[in-house]
Amino acid sequence: MSDSIEQGKRVVRIEAAAVAALEGRIDAQFARAVDLLSKSTGRVVITGMGKSGIIARKIVATMNSTGTPAIFLHPGDAVHGDLGTVQKTDVVVCISKSGDSLELRQLMPVFRKMGVPIVALVGNMRSELAQTSDVVLDISVVEEACPHDLAPTASTTAALVMGDALAVAMLQRRNFTREDFALFHPGGNLGKQLLLQVEQLMVSGKAMPVVREDVTLSEAIVEMTSKRLGATCVVNANGVLTGIITDGDLRRLLQRTTTVGQLHAADVMTKDPKTIRQDMLAATALEEMETFKITQLIVADEALHPVGMVHLHDLVKAGLGGGESAS
Repeated sequence: MSDSIEQGKRVVRIEAAAVAALEGRIDAQFARAVDLLSKSTGRVVITGMGKSGIIARKIVATMNSTGTPAIFLHPGDAVHGDLGTVQKTDVVVCISKSGDSLELRQLMPVFRKMGVPIVALVGNMRSELAQTSDVVLDISVVEEACPHDLAPTASTTAALVMGDALAVAMLQRRNFTREDFALFHPGGNLGKQLLLQVEQLMVSGKAMPVVREDVTLSEAIVEMTSKRLGATCVVNANGVLTGIITDGDLRRLLQRTTTVGQLHAADVMTKDPKTIRQDMLAATALEEMETFKITQLIVADEALHPVGMVHLHDLVKAGLGGGESAS
């Protein structure tokens, strides 16, 4: 067992070192690669054989999900007709540890004839691929994690990380936002986090608990009980939000005194409560609740008129999760 543990740690050390070495190679060449990709009016065509091809597919997926249109081109299929998918407006990214893959060597003259820019991610800077590409990014590694230094391990990890670096740099260059991301991820919990807005989950209209500052505490409690959200908004005579009363406020009040008959909402409320706009993401509401350890958020307009209330339970029920919060 101890041998297995040590072997596992060794792999992590080797691959971590390979990744760490990449930071020093994020230089002017990397900036040129990002410029080429960002100026293209077509797609990023990523190609590679074997394990490099698997890494290429993952980078394609990352780019597509972050706003950079990309496709995978299998080199073997490309030399048998699939080169027709490459357009003059595209940019080609070739991934190869050796830089001397037969299939890639066959493709390079065709790419050149088509006039498409070529970015190479290679482990051998003296290879033919490195010498014939427009931009070359060094993904070489000192050793593979394989004890025989044969199976692509550290080298594929380095290629993947360099590809991720390009994808994220492109994301920033394109000013790709969370809202843009949501459009490409509508399904599952991720889609819910990025698409659901507060107005879709908030309680509004007559179902929203709200009282004036001058009502008695008893009346405020009746409002809270009937609306079943564990809180009520408190507004002034102009309908502007001035506070909130929660179940927690009532518990803390009773710890101080049991003489509550003469109290009014304004005497008990928490002033300047946290609010959120109805067009904000529901996930943002959840973050606010977890940060401030509250279970309700008042939804207010720009004039601070309450238009709804969203409860932690509704967010959790919608699939957004949630931590432990208290009123």
